[in-house]
Parts: sequence; structure tokens; C-alpha cells
Amino acid sequence: MAAPAALQRSVVSPAGRHTASLIFLHGSGDTGQGARTWIKQILNQDMAFQHIKVIYPTAPARICVQNVRQMFPWPGEVFAALSLLESPVLSHALYLFHVHGTGQKKICILSLLTCVTRPYTPMKGAFSTVWFDRYKISNDCPEHIESIDSMCQRLTDLINDEIKNGIAKNRILIGGFSMGGGMAMHLAYRFHQDLAGVFALSSFLNKDSSVYQALKRNQSVLPELFQCHGTADELVLYSWGEETNKMLKSLGVSASLHTFPNLNHELSRTEIEKLKTWIVKKLPVEAAKTNE
Repeated sequence: MAAPAALQRSVVSPAGRHTASLIFLHGSGDTGQGARTWIKQILNQDMAFQHIKVIYPTAPARICVQNVRQMFPWPGEVFAALSLLESPVLSHALYLFHVHGTGQKKICILSLLTCVTRPYTPMKGAFSTVWFDRYKISNDCPEHIESIDSMCQRLTDLINDEIKNGIAKNRILIGGFSMGGGMAMHLAYRFHQDLAGVFALSSFLNKDSSVYQALKRNQSVLPELFQCHGTADELVLYSWGEETNKMLKSLGVSASLHTFPNLNHELSRTEIEKLKTWIVKKLPVEAAKTNE
């Protein structure tokens, strides 16, 4: 079986020499480009740094077959339609592009050897861009560990790509919003305890999370956790985030929880500015090496 395609990603390159990397995982139903655009709208600019590359990957596609048929004038708009293939949600697909008919109108048939999303149980099996499946959106149910572990393998490839590019593992941060933050905690605290740190925005772990089980057996120094949560969050309750923070602290994680009164399940400018300050603290500018 062929290896899975690399995760599609939107990247904000550093303004100067690249010495550190930040991986930001989007929430359920979003994309890497969508998360980047959201933050850009809040800050009125990209979240960018002098020395840190910011990577926004997109949760992968589920393989299936479907046809998309549309009518386009020939020939200009047919070729313009090929821009669809550059869309974030249509990446990693194999396309068969056909033109049928005669005259001024042609039927363009794109046979997609992929679907853009994966089934998500809380949406009654509907397709959505998610990092893993859940039995329900609750902290009081089992984790869908098979899908979580599968994604940990995919995201490990992304970390390894940065290491191959010369970035030390302790110069890599990972985190995200909502489900993305939960995914990051699984990845770091179960498989990559030598990362620089973890951030989780409006996120939680289940009460009997495998993260807690792994940390009970741990004896090494753990990545610091930066956590933010709004008290008005009705999707991921503030109490879930608070309980996650307390549990991780009890298991040896140096964890902070920044509370935002009246903030719902969303990001705020103040929150992102606090996150940026923490990021630079964990990944400071390195002095350029000189040859003596």
C-alpha cells in the first residue's frame, strides 16, 4: 500500500533566518488555510515572526470516488475551472478530467479519486475535516483512540520534515484550537515529550484520556502547556478545559490556564497576543553562529 500523501499545509515563512517552527492545528470542520485566515482577520495581519515558521496543516482526506459535473463555455472557462484543483479542500486527489459535447458548451467531468473529508460521528457520520473521530462531544466518554493514533503518525511525519530541514525538536511548538488543541496534547504528551511546548485554545481531554494514562508512567521532563478558554464557551465547556489543566498539572506538566470572561467558542485578539508572547518566550531568537 502506498504511503499516505503529506498533509496539505499553509505556511507563514519567517522574515529572517529560520531557527524554529510552530504547528497550528485547526478545529473540526476547518482547514489550515481557514485557521490562518481567521487569525489574520483578528490581528489584521498574519501571525508572523522573525525566526519562526508557522505551519497550518489541514486534516487529511478520506478516499472515495465521486464525479463533479459542471457546464463551462469553451475553452477559457474550462481551463479557469482547473483552479478548483488548487482549492485546499480538493488537494491530495487524483483527477480524471474529461470534456464532453460539441459547440459552445462542454460538460466538464472531474472524477475525484478522493473525498475531501472524513466521517464524524457527532455529525451523524457526515463528512467533515477532523483530526480524529469522537463518539460525542463530551469529556465523559471513551476516546476514539484508533483515529487519534493514526493521526499522531501523520503529524509525526510533519515534525520529522522540520527536523530534516535543520530545526531541533526542542525548537518546535505544537498546538491548536478546539479539537486541534486536543490533538496536540495527544501528540506531544504521548509521543513527543521533547518538543518545546504545547498550546491548547478552547480544548479539552476526556476524563479517562490515554494522555493521562501515559503520563502516569512518565519520568521525563514534559513540555510546558499554555491553555486558554472562554467562560461562555457552550460547545467545549470551560469546566472541561479547567479539569484538563488540573489533571495535567497533577501528572507533572507545567501548565497555565488563561481565562477569558464572556468569550464563547472562538478566538480573541487578546488571547492571540498572549499566545504570541508565550511563543517567543519558548522559542527565542537564536544568535547567529560564527566561525572563529
